[in-house]
Amino acid sequence: MARNRIDKTPFPVRITGMSHDGRGVARREDGAHAGKAMFVSGALPGETVMVEQSGRSRQYDEGRAVEILSASPDRVSPKCPHFGVCSGCVLQHLDADKQIGLKQQELLDNLQRIGHVTPQEVLAPLVDTSWGYRRKGRFSVRHVLKKGKTLVGFRELDPRFVADIQSCHTVIPEIGMKVGALAEMIDQLDARGDIPQVEFIAGDDTIALVFRHLQALSEGDIEKLKRFGEAHNFAIYLQPGGVASVHPLWPDTSRLVYALKSWDVELEFKPLDFIQVNRGLNEKMIAHALGLLAPEAGERILDLFCGLGNFTLPLARVAEVVVGVEGDAGLVQRARDNATRNGLSNVQFHAADLSEPLQNQAWIKQTFDRLLLDPARAGAESVLKQLPLDGLKRIVYVSCHPGSLARDAGWLVNEAGWTLTKAGVMDMFPHTAHVESIAVFEKGR
Repeated sequence: MARNRIDKTPFPVRITGMSHDGRGVARREDGAHAGKAMFVSGALPGETVMVEQSGRSRQYDEGRAVEILSASPDRVSPKCPHFGVCSGCVLQHLDADKQIGLKQQELLDNLQRIGHVTPQEVLAPLVDTSWGYRRKGRFSVRHVLKKGKTLVGFRELDPRFVADIQSCHTVIPEIGMKVGALAEMIDQLDARGDIPQVEFIAGDDTIALVFRHLQALSEGDIEKLKRFGEAHNFAIYLQPGGVASVHPLWPDTSRLVYALKSWDVELEFKPLDFIQVNRGLNEKMIAHALGLLAPEAGERILDLFCGLGNFTLPLARVAEVVVGVEGDAGLVQRARDNATRNGLSNVQFHAADLSEPLQNQAWIKQTFDRLLLDPARAGAESVLKQLPLDGLKRIVYVSCHPGSLARDAGWLVNEAGWTLTKAGVMDMFPHTAHVESIAVFEKGR
């Protein structure tokens, strides 16, 4: 055997834990490899599996379970026939209730290990439907000559390849059940080799597909795309270059909106804008966050990383004044437009890069009673260290990455004198390893 070639002969391992990306964790017991860590896709804690090695490094090996010798009582049959190949959701083999419990434990472990903090109260997990929930995403596209067809889907577990899927049960059915039809249509285009991705996004009444194309499209391709949109009730957009190049193909105009009925708010957005992917969970999350923030009459609220105003506009229905800050100037303008359309005059929006020095920003010199923030994966360390926190009564932190939340919580508690009173998880992405969480901080408790 060549020196660098991996021996793919299956061997047994005992799974003792779960990694942050949803793989089983084991320690090898065979010969010279004894004690080396191994990450095994498709395996659950407590199981003994036969594993085929797929990768290695000095610190750990990687593999996939090819036979379950002793199954966990929490194992269930995956709903999707593409499970184990497609990387879109890696936890379908784990009972849904156990999935959210695993995510809650990951949050608590991160808070303790990284932030050296423990919440006074662990909030009950926030959940909604676990199938057909995803209303925004990106499919990769690849024309494969050897297979004689075009593949449309998420990446395989080996990210070099596009999964050959016909449907997706986590994506909303209007899109998820038409992946095969989409692939078949693209395969008929002259430009099938020049379309690397298709993004999808759904409003309440309109579903948009955005086709990224690297070369100009022929008239025949344009007609095929239009007919596909008409046949399946999709608004078709083209993206020949960067984000600014996106434009409608069919129909000539379309309007993407979603309503937050509990607050009599409607938000309009563009096809590549960020919106929360899970509509049902998003509405529950807003109510949850506003309840935890508990704004009172006459108070001023600061909403950082506010995007289109997903939290800001509902807050404006219950607070005296709300100030939203976001780094993307386009999103800020659309947030302002959304406030105007909803008749909200007590809300202000500002564009600012919250990872940069902010001392010259007018809004940071204002006084606020409460703070809500919803940063990207990098967290909010920079802006938190620049804010005048002393005047705040409460902070509610919505997080899409438990590691950065734990780091920021550690600074707030151990350096800035706040108390982590509550924390919990929210299942924004069922069947994936993604952990969405929320934390509440109060001063001097």
